[in-house]
Amino acid sequence: DLPVIREEVSRDAGIELFREMGEVYKAEILEDIPQGETLSVYRQGEFLDLCRGPHVPSTGKLKAFKLMKLAGAYWRGNSDNEMLQRVYGTAWKDKKELKAYLHRLEEAEKRDHRKLAKSLDLFHLQEEATGMIFWHDNGWRIFREVENYIRDVLRDNGYQEVKTPQVVDRKLWEKSGHWDKFGDMIFSTHSENRDYAVKPMNCPCHIQIFNQGLKSYRELPLRMAEFGSCHRNEPSGTLHGLMRLRGFTQDDAHIFCTEDQIQSEVATFIHLLHEVYADFGFNEIIVKLSTRPDNRVGSDEVWDKAEHALEQALNAAELKWDLQPGEGAFYGPKIEFSLKDCIGRVWQCGTIQVDFSMPGRLDANYVADDGSKQVPVMLHRAILGSLERFIGILIEEYAGSFPTWLAPKQVIIMGISDKQSEYVKNVANNLQKQGFRVDSDLRNEKIGFKIREHTLRRVPYLIVVGEREEQNNAVAVRTRKGEDLGAMQLEDFVGLLQKDIANRSRLNIED
Repeated sequence: DLPVIREEVSRDAGIELFREMGEVYKAEILEDIPQGETLSVYRQGEFLDLCRGPHVPSTGKLKAFKLMKLAGAYWRGNSDNEMLQRVYGTAWKDKKELKAYLHRLEEAEKRDHRKLAKSLDLFHLQEEATGMIFWHDNGWRIFREVENYIRDVLRDNGYQEVKTPQVVDRKLWEKSGHWDKFGDMIFSTHSENRDYAVKPMNCPCHIQIFNQGLKSYRELPLRMAEFGSCHRNEPSGTLHGLMRLRGFTQDDAHIFCTEDQIQSEVATFIHLLHEVYADFGFNEIIVKLSTRPDNRVGSDEVWDKAEHALEQALNAAELKWDLQPGEGAFYGPKIEFSLKDCIGRVWQCGTIQVDFSMPGRLDANYVADDGSKQVPVMLHRAILGSLERFIGILIEEYAGSFPTWLAPKQVIIMGISDKQSEYVKNVANNLQKQGFRVDSDLRNEKIGFKIREHTLRRVPYLIVVGEREEQNNAVAVRTRKGEDLGAMQLEDFVGLLQKDIANRSRLNIED
């Protein structure tokens, strides 16, 4: 149980120390550090290494470890330099925690949405459109189902749906403050002596719609939603499948309201968000409230009111939440909602942010009950965040076995022999007319082969029909988990299917 001791050395002393040890690469790293910098090194027994830390207090805290892999890497990424060996490892306080971690890695590997996308024919990426998605039919069906679900939810909760331009004059982004803050991430173009930006976000454009015509306090709160297609020039090294893209779609909405309406609108949103997450099967939500940073706009009085409103809304919902002091945006406090998936990973998705700044910068106002012109508060809010990223999360959460309401194909119908081809077509046609996503398999293959293939493709329901089913106007039903539900009348299967779809992800009939 060797103590791990932190020591500080000057830059020059560090260079000399590591050269004497034969650690020429570490000495070279230190030479790039400005003069006068103090560096930290860590010592355990006779071993000394350069590191920022922090470290465990002693080696005895690490009871279980495993070397994971070896990998070659050129020094500083230059193929003209020496090839070095990287050794990857992981260490935990006991074998139980190590085993749990390795299991999570194994599960994450099996659930990798990029691999499942290939096997399930959902989407692909390619160099000619870095950070953009080529959706295939199966994947696009899922995308549209998620989008239409959110659309219906928003309509039912008093939101207008709008659509704003993709390419907008640079002057609007300068006025909103986005050009200065996100300039390097904005795709821009030029035409007829004017500079344009491919929109990186939707909020300035929503204010343009709000500004059309004089608004009265009686029209507030005004809830405006858009499935906004946004583009940001993210560094190529940070891109990762659906999880980090340059082109993505937000379930974006902005609520224009008075200061007195903040708490009720936030409370309503929190309830709506939890209902949506439950429909997708997520019930463990991590909530964090971020309050005023040092650099901010607006008076302390207004910040006090906004922070209190968010806190009251969270407490009224009886939610457990953590405080993040100073982590709010410069324009207002915010609440972040993160999902915990089935293998313990946390994904930040939903957010609601109070904005005292942008409406005023972009000349938004309404007529108050005393006849004066007032600037509305704008609440930026999203439930899923990026639809693409959320679908990536769903692929990994479900391991590709989408609940029936989201599955690109809900039912596959197969005949035991060619004699049932017409009956297969009739059943498929019947179900399609009732709005189900159905396909038929009329290939001249053994029925066992077909069942295995469509099970691997994770189709929720597999219907097999033979001579007996045709004679009785019935279907024999199996689930992708191999459960035999037996033969039933077609109308009974329709009822089962409708019930399964209506339950969304809250109750899976296979379970």
